[in-house]
Amino acid sequence: MACGSCCVEVTSCVFEYDTPRIVLIKSRKVGLMNRAVQLIILAYVIGWVFVWEKGYQEFDSVVSSVTSKVKGVAVTNTSELGVRVWDVADYIVPAQEENAFFVMTNAILTQNQKQGLCPELPDDNTLCKSNSDCVTGYVGTHSNGFQTGKCVAYYNSSVKTCQIFAWCPVENDTIVPKPAFLKDAENFTVLIKNNIWYPKFNFSKRNILPNVSTAYLKTCVYNRYTDPFCPIFRLGSIVREAGQDFQDMAVKGAVMGIQIRWDCNLDRRASYCLPRYSFRRLDNREIDHDVSPGYNFRQHIYVTSLSFISFKKGIITERRNISMWKIMNWEPAIATARSPNRRCAKVTPAS
Repeated sequence: MACGSCCVEVTSCVFEYDTPRIVLIKSRKVGLMNRAVQLIILAYVIGWVFVWEKGYQEFDSVVSSVTSKVKGVAVTNTSELGVRVWDVADYIVPAQEENAFFVMTNAILTQNQKQGLCPELPDDNTLCKSNSDCVTGYVGTHSNGFQTGKCVAYYNSSVKTCQIFAWCPVENDTIVPKPAFLKDAENFTVLIKNNIWYPKFNFSKRNILPNVSTAYLKTCVYNRYTDPFCPIFRLGSIVREAGQDFQDMAVKGAVMGIQIRWDCNLDRRASYCLPRYSFRRLDNREIDHDVSPGYNFRQHIYVTSLSFISFKKGIITERRNISMWKIMNWEPAIATARSPNRRCAKVTPAS
């Protein structure tokens, strides 16, 4: 019985054919609701998936490189150095950086330093009245040298500080030049070269566009409205575009970001693949909380003089407040390959 029943079921399943029952509902409300749902699904697929998100495209990471070259000269006239011309070799430290460059805007000079004994710079931790206030060998967090255990007069003043073994005379960084030492750095220019390459699509381009000539590069300076694709930027204009004041920023230094955006769709001609620039200050200075602002570092310049009688070695110490101009790729760029199969590439900054 069980075997026969099973055979009947198999036979009916194989040789019988059934159709679903269709119910026709004559209702405008139900019909409109049905078409509205269909239109929403169709709009989502076409509008969002295909047009906006370009879901039919293939993505690839970009290989990107950025190099820079700064130009400009400045003249200073100070009691320490006299009249001096500053060129790129003087104010760019170091000469090359990865995706960045440094420009000296201010400097505190301490000349003719030698290792020896001298009074420490006066502050709450170094002032003394007698030798008992000084500890031999003590080095504080902000000390310039090792204490010798003696309390001595701070040069020609009535103030006494603990004597130290250090590079003497010690640097006094409490007085910062204002206006900035190199206030003319506002007029310096920087040439930025940015190259991008999509390995999967074998598509490459650079921000010096094919229509840019050597003669144009010698005269152009970036302007958002008149020369938006000129790769040469005036430092003062970069700071102004970021909503900052160059002369104020130059006193204590800053960290600036130059952002390069590529938005490329290779379904169109390659000439439409163009860079866009924007600028911002990265160290976010707060006016109501101005604690340790800007950017600076110390640099030593050794000077040696040799004669038949004596050998003298001195050191000039410069504490330089530096504006750091950091270049980065910003925002994804979309590209579509020139082939029947539409593909696109998405830019992420190369590490």
